[in-house]
Amino acid sequence: MLLAQMTDLHIKGNGKLAYNRVDTVKFVKDTVQHINHFMPKIDAVIISGDLTDNGTMAEYEYTKSLLNQLNMPYYVVPGNHDQRKNLYDGFRENNCFMSGSYIHYSIDDFPLRLIGLDTLVEQKPHGYLPSSSLNWLDKQLNEQPEKPTLIFMHHPPFKTGIEHMDVQNLLNAEEFIKLIDKHSCVKQVACGHVHRAIQTVINSTVYSIAPNAAHATVLNLGFNAQPCFTLEPPALQLFRLDEKNKLTSHISYIGHFDGPHPYFNSQGQLIE
Repeated sequence: MLLAQMTDLHIKGNGKLAYNRVDTVKFVKDTVQHINHFMPKIDAVIISGDLTDNGTMAEYEYTKSLLNQLNMPYYVVPGNHDQRKNLYDGFRENNCFMSGSYIHYSIDDFPLRLIGLDTLVEQKPHGYLPSSSLNWLDKQLNEQPEKPTLIFMHHPPFKTGIEHMDVQNLLNAEEFIKLIDKHSCVKQVACGHVHRAIQTVINSTVYSIAPNAAHATVLNLGFNAQPCFTLEPPALQLFRLDEKNKLTSHISYIGHFDGPHPYFNSQGQLIE
């Protein structure tokens, strides 16, 4: 199975530039085309929050029109820039949303089980999973303890070293990690929010943050760093589950680059 992760689209009303500089609509269009033409074919796409910049219904309708150009199913969860009810209303036809106060759901249609978690705290930058959400997740994982599972959500439960982002990640990270440690079926927890490709291992489970297809947070690991973004080459994260249920992740850059160039000549010799 091959899975793609998009994150932090930040689509604004009428296709306006984000932060008066970032053409997020173009980046999403380019990413959709990149995914559609990727070989071998990508089976599904997960989108880990901040689909829009302000959470208006007009923004969700526009975002949906862009994402509906994907040639495979896609699944979304909210981020801190989203509005839960509007996202639910805008995408319920495309996703397997459950009824309730939070947008949590599981997808069992693939060899890799996908569980989407809603970490949104309305009008706040940080994330949180209340006891009801943790209990729901625990129950879901207990139902299929042998099936390899990937959890996707917006707020990462670990510190990255980017100080101004770390203060607005998942507030009850220790509680969440303690739950994950009970379930060996969880192969990876895939997050967004930070706008950089970052990965760590906590107690044998891989936790990752996807790169952004638009603007990236400046990689400043010093104290009191100013919150700034940069327009680095856009990318997305891919997950490959092999026939032995081993999960591998890759970064795929979006755009046209020089190459491909062969390593070997027509006689099979390494080109110097």
